Amino acid sequence: MFITFTPNQVHFCYGKKSWYYAFEEIIELGLVRKKKNYFLINVLFGLVTAIAYYCMLFTTIPDLYYIIPALMAFTILTILRFHDTAEFDYYVLVRDCYQKEIEVKIKSKDRPALGKQIDIFSTIQFEQTIKKTA
Repeated sequence: MFITFTPNQVHFCYGKKSWYYAFEEIIELGLVRKKKNYFLINVLFGLVTAIAYYCMLFTTIPDLYYIIPALMAFTILTILRFHDTAEFDYYVLVRDCYQKEIEVKIKSKDRPALGKQIDIFSTIQFEQTIKKTA
């Protein structure tokens, strides 16, 4: 269990990150999904392509000396790009009444368990709101 509920507090512990809040202090608790950014790998891919074209068109270097390193660089960049099948990074987001925001990066395999625990939190918070208004 990553999120522990006590009668008046919410405790969160994931890896080295931990925090606790009272139920009334939390304005928003949820999962955030962000698409992974491959900008650096894409730039390196374009750079290797540009260097290979430059060697092919403007130098007298034999083909073997620039094609093999270019193919090896393309192979390494492709492996770096596709080694992780997860397309998104997931974060637990907490906003409190003091305008503080905490984002904790979580693993993709822990997302369903944390999602269920956040649903439990939402249910408890809804029930507390109903009791206050009744």
